[in-house]
Amino acid sequence: MKLLAAALLLFGAVTLGRPGGVNDAAITGAGYPAKLSDYGFFSDLKARTPVARVIGYDLETALFSDYAEKQRFIYVPGGAVAKYDAEGVFDFPVGSALIKTFGYRQGGAFKAVETRLLLRRAGGWVAIPYVWNAEGSDAELKRAGTRVPVTFTDPSGAVRSISYAVPNQNQCKDCHALGGTITPIGPKARYLNHGGQLQRLVAGGLLDQAPKDAPRVARWNDAKAPIDARARAYLEINCAHCHNPKGAASNSGLFLELWRTDANAIGLRKRPVAAGRGSGGHEFAIAPGQADKSILIYRLESTDPGIAMPELGRATVHAEGAALLREWIDGMPAS
Repeated sequence: MKLLAAALLLFGAVTLGRPGGVNDAAITGAGYPAKLSDYGFFSDLKARTPVARVIGYDLETALFSDYAEKQRFIYVPGGAVAKYDAEGVFDFPVGSALIKTFGYRQGGAFKAVETRLLLRRAGGWVAIPYVWNAEGSDAELKRAGTRVPVTFTDPSGAVRSISYAVPNQNQCKDCHALGGTITPIGPKARYLNHGGQLQRLVAGGLLDQAPKDAPRVARWNDAKAPIDARARAYLEINCAHCHNPKGAASNSGLFLELWRTDANAIGLRKRPVAAGRGSGGHEFAIAPGQADKSILIYRLESTDPGIAMPELGRATVHAEGAALLREWIDGMPAS
């Protein structure tokens, strides 16, 4: 009976949440709550008004996801802090959560489509998607993923209709796996170091320090920044989670981390390991001075599932991002 009572108490904590705060048992316990509201991250879920110790953030340069707008939050449990790292992802304690909601503007108002959670449990990070109902009042667990019809207006003013893909739980690993271990991508000093975000995380008790010399990445669409810095930042956040020696594309030999300086490793005059229709008949990943002859551009501008890169997370071409990389490549000396 005692075991049954304990189980019922845990079930109640996971499904109902704790009044006025985050349901820590939902983050660290086995299984996953059926609804996003069960975690207690927000006092007003529809408006995504965060409770204490849930702090919003954004990235200086962010991953492209079919022009979706993203609302990001970090949660760190009371009595703990994330440890700053100058180069890699911050070291988050058990019980932390990264919360990212994807959506589109409709009539000027943000309409949520899905929320992806990264939960830091004792055994490591786990990733799980939730899909919002039509009323926008809550989101339901969708471990198998789904597709949602979405219509939006892109930056050029064109109206687009797509079948938005919510990844299944296993697909989350395709981007977040580093050496076989699920790892966050965005919460690094160089992406958070703008607008006083690091300082706010320290002031909120979520981060242990915010050094004055913290690195900062270029914003990909900042015309005042050097084009090389902008292009490299774009490639890192969009591609380097796979294109690194421990990522899903490790066998490609194309490594796109920001710190790399070897020209061949980042694609210049680099021949593909395996030729196929993904190369478009081109010889090099990046043909300096010749964007039209670069495999990288060919794949970025394709929506064919067998050609397009990144492989997941988009059904459209990021025209503005591709234009940046075209300008970058065309500006390189051809010899």
